[in-house]
Amino acid sequence: MSEYQAFVVELTGNVAHVQINRPEKINAMNAAFWTEIIDIFQWVEDTDTVRAVVLSGAGKHFSSGIDLMMLASVANDFGKDVGRNARLLRRKILELQASFNAVDNCRKPVLAAIQGYCIGGAIDLISACDMRYAAEGAQFSIKEIDIGMAADVGTLQRLPRIIGDGMLRELAYTGRQFGAEEARSIGLVNRVYPDQESLLAGVLEIAHEIAAKSPIAVTGTKAMISYMRDHTVNDGLEYVATWNSAMLQSNDLRVAIAAHMSKQKPEFVD
Repeated sequence: MSEYQAFVVELTGNVAHVQINRPEKINAMNAAFWTEIIDIFQWVEDTDTVRAVVLSGAGKHFSSGIDLMMLASVANDFGKDVGRNARLLRRKILELQASFNAVDNCRKPVLAAIQGYCIGGAIDLISACDMRYAAEGAQFSIKEIDIGMAADVGTLQRLPRIIGDGMLRELAYTGRQFGAEEARSIGLVNRVYPDQESLLAGVLEIAHEIAAKSPIAVTGTKAMISYMRDHTVNDGLEYVATWNSAMLQSNDLRVAIAAHMSKQKPEFVD
């Protein structure tokens, strides 16, 4: 694994722990963050040993969102022509979207462990994860409305399917802060832990439980769930039939059945 400016990445067993590592800046997402996260998730995609990913933030907070200094640097490139400024901005926004698309499109499950602040761009990031978990005291906010812009890196596109349209509209229009228990009650997070230590331990335990399953089955399950965001039930049934016509020939099925019959823990190859 490479050394990163904005992250620390560790592989324990079959679980990769990807940690935003700018605690002195409240894990604000600087220029290095946006390029490095693509490289990291390409490594996850290419490395069969990795079966699940835990995404966390170092220090007291998960992330305060996009680094405003980076936004200012984009504005410094503006000229006098509105059309060319728009072209520059559009290109930059699409680049940022690609960073979180890399998380969303990863074929391995990604679990977010959230403590402290999870604001603005950090909501975009956790929206691209499979599951989210929080420590008590975590604070969330779709903050973009308060700096005069619409969130543009995935929150408004992904969250309706997670927390519902009406609740998203309330949070996005007001920008209000809400806590871990409300996040759990609306379905943004699956579970709330008493503190950061138990949060990370609990989420890593879930990730290792997933990593112990058949990687073929986990990948297929994620692919089917993701497919259903944009397709009908009949489309999904047709797709899973085609998918499983190949994947059910995997040796993992025989290993899982044999382990179940003998009451042993199955061991799957990468």
